[in-house]
Amino acid sequence: MVRTASASMTAGPTLAVVAREAGVSVPTASKVVNGREDVAPETRHRVTEALNRLGYVRRPRFDASKPPRLVDLVVHALDSPRSGAILRGVEEAAHDAGLDLVVSAALSRNRGGRPQRGWLDKLTVRGSAGVLFNLAELTGSQYAWLEQHRIPFVMIDPVLEPPPGVMSVGAANWQGGVTATEHLLTLGHERIAVITGPRRKMCSSARVAGYRSALASAGVAQRPEYLRDGSFDESVAYRRMLELLDLSAPPTAVFVCSDRMALGVYRALVERGLRIPYDVSVVGFDDVPESRWTAPALTTVRQPLAEMAATAMRMLVRMMDGERPEGTRTELSTRLVQRASTAPPRA
Repeated sequence: MVRTASASMTAGPTLAVVAREAGVSVPTASKVVNGREDVAPETRHRVTEALNRLGYVRRPRFDASKPPRLVDLVVHALDSPRSGAILRGVEEAAHDAGLDLVVSAALSRNRGGRPQRGWLDKLTVRGSAGVLFNLAELTGSQYAWLEQHRIPFVMIDPVLEPPPGVMSVGAANWQGGVTATEHLLTLGHERIAVITGPRRKMCSSARVAGYRSALASAGVAQRPEYLRDGSFDESVAYRRMLELLDLSAPPTAVFVCSDRMALGVYRALVERGLRIPYDVSVVGFDDVPESRWTAPALTTVRQPLAEMAATAMRMLVRMMDGERPEGTRTELSTRLVQRASTAPPRA
């Protein structure tokens, strides 16, 4: 229940009252209200129960009489082509909606390797009207904080499947895996390997599922030794490609589940004295700018990052206006970008 302050209304409970009810200090209660991570789960649970039981409402630090015109974009990092495309799409859609945009890089690593997310404190201070996330994942307490404070948010290309009811926008990764594999099949390849991303990531598992489906539809048996786990890392893909080349019947083509990993595949092939695409064809996924400048230029599956970001921004605007879009997952089409890294297999 949302309460509005007025002279005729009794003020709600203070944070000190909540802290006393939960048996914690006021600073600890404040950490829970502001979504801080450094609170024990049991303590967080006690404070949250007290907040709900007493009907505590966080006092806004902005002028609540004026419509908020600020939204936040929280990304994993700012120094990648992927983040640049996301930012471009969000900025254009925010401009069209007359909204101001604040961009934050949420994840940094301390010596213990634990993610630090200072964006939550800043979000509280700014009084943002909504948030777009392009992150590896959020914690359960962060999802709970956003829901508790009724802040609309949308996930852009989430790595893990979000909780039920969370809005997200992504690419048609399964169809992209089908398209990449069908392209190689059409060229005449049957010995087609795949180097995957981490299995726990939605996009990676969907791309591999598309690969399997395309092979099955063509009546081509999938060889277990042709499936190699990767981690979206160039050096790992390099080692996996060397393993594939050491097989008694090495593949004539490989579908690599990211363009970054394709660079490692290129290096392995060059070291073995093999020519792309005459000895081995290569298909990537993403269509990052670097894929155009490899030698040869990389055939890849383009996922529309800027369009995904703009779609998420428009979805967030509707949620800020009180609408609830139909469905929780929106997928945009991928497409094959054919360049010079694929050709029919040698006779």
